[in-house]
Amino acid sequence: MKVLKKITFLFLILFVLGIFSVWLANLTVTKSTAKYVTADLSKLGDQKVGLVLGTSEKTGRGYTNYYFKYRIDAAEKLYKSGKVKYLIVSGDNSQKNYNEPEDMMNALIARGIPKDKIYQDFAGFRTLDSVLRAEKIFGQKSFIIVSQKFHNERAVYLARKNNIQAYGFNAEDVKKMGGLKTKTREYLARVKVFVDLLFEVDPKFGGEKVMIP
Repeated sequence: MKVLKKITFLFLILFVLGIFSVWLANLTVTKSTAKYVTADLSKLGDQKVGLVLGTSEKTGRGYTNYYFKYRIDAAEKLYKSGKVKYLIVSGDNSQKNYNEPEDMMNALIARGIPKDKIYQDFAGFRTLDSVLRAEKIFGQKSFIIVSQKFHNERAVYLARKNNIQAYGFNAEDVKKMGGLKTKTREYLARVKVFVDLLFEVDPKFGGEKVMIP
């Protein structure tokens, strides 16, 4: 019986520590990036490049993915405002019939953005990959990230901890139950940020340098 109590107590301690870690990671990321992340274009300086973080165009059931739609809306607004001259669309292309960068590029072209102003990063499998590859592959030390606020906060935090001067332009958020699931995963992803930083994790893939004029 004593052994059972000790095991229960140990699990309780681990549970509390886990909750505390999630809370502290979330607070740190949010507080540290507050002055760099905004939905107000007038608060952003001009940059050469905007980095659009990838997501699927459709949900698993084939419906419109509003995370995707709103990011494209924000990227269009950012480009047409003149705040950036080029866009990097970075996402997952690990499967033959799944291509986030191409979907984003096509959506932007349909909005009137010239193809030669859009660069595709096919190895943006994680936020960390997208952010670090923008510097390592595309040569950008300063840029504006486009995604929803909660995602921008994490991306900007990762960038700045890697000596990249990143800012975030917030796309409209998704206020549905599906959004709740995404944000729950985000809390856990913020804990992983600190693990990645501790072990100095690099992007999964390198590649040849891409010059942006």
